[in-house]
Amino acid sequence: MAQRFSDEFLAELRMRCDIEQIISSYTPLKRRGKNLVGLCPFHNEKTPSFTVYPESQSFFCFGCGAGGEVISFIRRAENLDYTEAVRLLCDRCGMVMPSEGYDNSLAEKRKRMYEINKEAARFFHSCLFEEQGKAGLDYYKERGLKKGTIIRFGLGYAPDGWRNLLTYMRGKGYSYEELYEANLANKSEKNGKVSFYDSFRNRVMVPIIDVRGNVVAFGGRVLDDSKPKYINSSDTLVYKKSLGVFGLNLAKSTKEKSLILVEGYMDAISLHQAGFDNVIACLGTALTSEMAHLLARYTDEIILSYDADDAGQKATDRAIGIFSSIGMKVRVIHLTGGKDPDEILKKYGPERYRSLIDGAANDIEFELIRLRKDFDLMTSDGKMKYLERAAEVLAKTSVIAQDIYTSRLSEELQVDKSRIAVRIDQLRRRTQRKEEGQKYKRIQQDAMSQNTKIALKNSTNIRAVKAEERLLGALYRNPDFYRGIKGEIAAEDFSVGIHGRIFTLLAERIEEHRSLELTSFSQELAGEEMDIFVQIIKKNENLNHTFKVCSDCVQVMTEEREKRQQNVSAATLSDEDFLALINQQKKGI
Repeated sequence: MAQRFSDEFLAELRMRCDIEQIISSYTPLKRRGKNLVGLCPFHNEKTPSFTVYPESQSFFCFGCGAGGEVISFIRRAENLDYTEAVRLLCDRCGMVMPSEGYDNSLAEKRKRMYEINKEAARFFHSCLFEEQGKAGLDYYKERGLKKGTIIRFGLGYAPDGWRNLLTYMRGKGYSYEELYEANLANKSEKNGKVSFYDSFRNRVMVPIIDVRGNVVAFGGRVLDDSKPKYINSSDTLVYKKSLGVFGLNLAKSTKEKSLILVEGYMDAISLHQAGFDNVIACLGTALTSEMAHLLARYTDEIILSYDADDAGQKATDRAIGIFSSIGMKVRVIHLTGGKDPDEILKKYGPERYRSLIDGAANDIEFELIRLRKDFDLMTSDGKMKYLERAAEVLAKTSVIAQDIYTSRLSEELQVDKSRIAVRIDQLRRRTQRKEEGQKYKRIQQDAMSQNTKIALKNSTNIRAVKAEERLLGALYRNPDFYRGIKGEIAAEDFSVGIHGRIFTLLAERIEEHRSLELTSFSQELAGEEMDIFVQIIKKNENLNHTFKVCSDCVQVMTEEREKRQQNVSAATLSDEDFLALINQQKKGI
């Protein structure tokens, strides 16, 4: 059970935590009038739809519908429960966390899992240097890793067998269920009996360490050709795959201005050993928008160094799109002489890889270079087709980039620069019209609240939903209206469940003369519930609310409630009674 906080404490926390300053540490914000806008840190987008409202200390994304106040933001951004989010904010602003009635069971459970992972990492590491780990140590030596590197990264080996780790960890006082929740054990059930066994067996082990230095997960690789080749920890209380970046705990301290992103942790380890201390890797999953936002906290530029095969090139395309969408600079290493960074290091040494970094192309150059390979530029037809595709690429870039690369294309292909520029401008205008159309459509869709969408999906009467939203928005802005409708409407009269819940919370706070600040609601409403509440507030904040509006909304809700009740009653009638009811209605009885 989460800790309960007083309104007074939450009000002070809100006052001390400047939402603009806190959110801008996660995503860049630009001032637009009295508000601020930026790219949403919770979903991938190219056009900023995330808005911060300093006056109300709130935020809302018109793209994905995420909304709330500073505690809601931290909960979502850091994947924390309510109490942990409050604790983090207290630490940031120097407030003392209230201790009375504090339920720290989840925090203790999380702490326990960190300890379990750390102890398991010690076990795997020690096994590597014992007789049973000879195969694992030989593998690392074949990969060219030195003992210092093995120790620095805490590499290890999971012995072959079903209960090696379990036996060791049980001796340290950890239960089977704890090991299962930490993804270190699996379980099976036969004839009503549950048995547990090691998740990792006969694999070299790589501990995944977060930026705070905690072991949060593991990656295990087989020593032969058996499948699956890699096993990585699933999500736990302390680990989220969509945020998992290997090596960031070391790379965040680099003196380099950029971070190099490779496909696998073995490539990252080899490059670190070769002196490239700014290398990181994704963990068993494709790059996500969440990872990109995480990396944006540590650098403005990413250098992609994915494998040279088709899969690597597709991953490069996707990564370029994700990083570019949040305003990060992207360069791409063109791997020549090897299929991956590790092979290049072994064949040519670190100097060659350094030269590839220095020659890395930016995202535009990379795309143009790759397109060039698809056409025979010695023919007029090939040249025309290449220029058309190149113009499509440049139409999506800045005016400065267009001018630079148009000049280069003109010189290289001996084509008049103005002709290329005209075509780029035509394509740019076409793209703008398309985007404006999509944006207008999106705005129309966003104008319909998430509640209305849910209602449409469930065939709920939209008239009732809109009346409920308008009533809640009016009561939030004008709590004195509540006295006039008290007793006329109740939570069960709302057609959308969360509407009734919000009404109950509003009514209780109004009657008890308690705060109606969003922060006060954040411990009652979480996740999508808070999103819906903020959507309602934002939709209604510029409308002219009068008591008559509230009365009209109540009238509509009452009428729609009676219709629902009639429908329910009709559904229970026999066919004969239902037909009789219809005939009566036709006669006006």
